[in-house]
Amino acid sequence: MLEINNIVTGYGDMKVLDGITLSVAEGETVALVGSNGAGKTTLLRAISGLIPVWSGNITFNGQDTTKLPAHELPALGIAHIPQGRGVLAQVSVYDNLLLGAYIPSAKSRREESLKEVFKIFPILEEKKTHLGGSLSGGQQQMLAIGRALMSHPKLMILDEPSLGLAPIVVDSVFKIIKDISAQGVSILLIEQNLVEALAVSSRGYVLETGRIALQGKSADLFNNDAVRAAYLGL
Repeated sequence: MLEINNIVTGYGDMKVLDGITLSVAEGETVALVGSNGAGKTTLLRAISGLIPVWSGNITFNGQDTTKLPAHELPALGIAHIPQGRGVLAQVSVYDNLLLGAYIPSAKSRREESLKEVFKIFPILEEKKTHLGGSLSGGQQQMLAIGRALMSHPKLMILDEPSLGLAPIVVDSVFKIIKDISAQGVSILLIEQNLVEALAVSSRGYVLETGRIALQGKSADLFNNDAVRAAYLGL
């Protein structure tokens, strides 16, 4: 489904990614782990058309998306939940969700989609008239995921969904991610919480200073001595 082929990119004169190649198959959850500054968020920004790719290419369902602007990608089935969630603080929960269904194919189904989102996240229906900025961190993450689901994505890209959340909320968020994956949505997950990320994914990549250092089945990466030493302190 998603194929990233030897891409190089960065900011200004600073190269951040140096020849990244990875893939996400249809219905697959893939984890991308690495320390701060490794280039994880930069990779997601490149996939989503938020920064230009200097060389290499990106394809989605066989279509070259390397040079497509960000606003055209949701119509193809790509939803990106950024680090920090991107919730509109001064807009109601209800209107935040409706913004996720702005593409024509989703707009015609938005009432049905709202019911599905409220079924997954009852708290959002309870607080649908509240401002997005009034929600707790965990509720804002639910809102961000719900808004992405409103577009009926084929691929969901999540950037650090557990960031700043209490452990009990983290467990809930990852259960939701697992449930979404079970519905056939492909997921590319960036996460510093190695245990949770590899628990919900089938494969993973370890990114170090702009390059893929390791890749393989999630269980194999979790049991890799170098990975455990670097990310679990074991």
